[in-house]
Amino acid sequence: MAVSDHVNLEQFMAGVEKRNPGQTEFIQAVREVAQDIFDFIEDKEEYHEAQILRRIAEPDRVVSFRVCWEDDNHNIRVQRGWRVQNNNAIGPYKGGIRFHPSVTESVLKFLAFEQTFKNSLTGLPMGGGKGGSNFNPKGKSDAEVMRFCQSFMTELYRHIGPETDVPAGDIGVGGREIGYMFGQYKRITNRWEGVLTGKGIEYGGSQMRPEATGYGAVYFLQNMLKHKGDSIEGKTAVISGSGNVATHAAEKIVQLGGKVLTLSDSGGFIHDPDGIDQDKIDWIKHLKNVKRGRISEYADHFTNASFHEDKRPWDVPCDVALPCATQNELNEDEAKELVSNGVIAVSEGANMPTTLEGVKVFHDAKIMYAPGKAANAGGVAVSGLEMSQNSERISWNHERLGDMLTELMEGIHGKCVEFGDNGDGYVDYVKGANIAGFKKVADAMLAFGVV
Repeated sequence: MAVSDHVNLEQFMAGVEKRNPGQTEFIQAVREVAQDIFDFIEDKEEYHEAQILRRIAEPDRVVSFRVCWEDDNHNIRVQRGWRVQNNNAIGPYKGGIRFHPSVTESVLKFLAFEQTFKNSLTGLPMGGGKGGSNFNPKGKSDAEVMRFCQSFMTELYRHIGPETDVPAGDIGVGGREIGYMFGQYKRITNRWEGVLTGKGIEYGGSQMRPEATGYGAVYFLQNMLKHKGDSIEGKTAVISGSGNVATHAAEKIVQLGGKVLTLSDSGGFIHDPDGIDQDKIDWIKHLKNVKRGRISEYADHFTNASFHEDKRPWDVPCDVALPCATQNELNEDEAKELVSNGVIAVSEGANMPTTLEGVKVFHDAKIMYAPGKAANAGGVAVSGLEMSQNSERISWNHERLGDMLTELMEGIHGKCVEFGDNGDGYVDYVKGANIAGFKKVADAMLAFGVV
């Protein structure tokens, strides 16, 4: 194929849209990557001839299945489950399982696509995958969650394995759900093997896994600031979410001398001008993980804190922002508000939480902006280390894993700078992450030929 015959970005995206009608989240994710990759591969004929980008944007397989379970009132309930195995060029498929009413095939395809580049950035041998169900664990009893998880795994088990596909947790899937699913896998297969990560310490889990994603997002933020001769100490931070990622991001910000002003859930956000310190974070962890309560209760318990119903925290003035809740939670107008209020850096703890229009606002304002595929890669990095520990039948201590996570995030930051430095003093971390993640996967695919 001659260079002049190459399709351009819009022609490529038109093909993606035609093949994936109505899948807006997936199309958004592909465009966000493709707009950087097209410039990078313009003069690299081998990538064009092998149709590498198109192949990465077409999952290896999408498995869809029915999940039947019985609630506590003996009603039969029916949900839909999926596993998207996007690309295994550099290792077994790896990516979380999400239980949430918003889960669709489009959402999981976007997450699996993003996961491919994120896993590549870690330097560990992991491909990209994602799975989940439109099941909502909120308000369900432990027994109902157990029955659903067992039914979900009864179908999923045939598509996964330690050398094939290794799922983890995600939104709505924590230690409880992983335990139920792992127990069912073991029960069906009669094998104890590292087929899931995020497991309990008692049965093969990694000591750093609960903290890894939130801590990693802050480590990436720390590296961005350090690159500019700055630090987190003395900075104010707004954080969205109040689950595992958000609370541990808040914890690490506090440890590094910053002040956390907000956390949120689907009902709204809390603003504490006094700062959300470690004692308050521990209170929130108990509220969310044990009581399964709502973040609004924080404002009833702590003086000077306020709850803002059905709102997001992006209008609160701050130095740094960490969106840690869900996709597309930070739009163009909110990005403009953050910039006008003086934000200097954004580090994404969630997957694709900023819309394309919001990302453009951050780029145009030349603020430090770290996309999720780079900033929140700490979670899957420690999941990869958990896979290694399971394979070797060993366990590393918290200190060693913490050091490894710090080094991994520093390495990811370095790769983003290598491919994202425009030579004018501004680092385009999105471009850097996309190209660095793409190159490793693409080169592996070239080595395999047309498969």
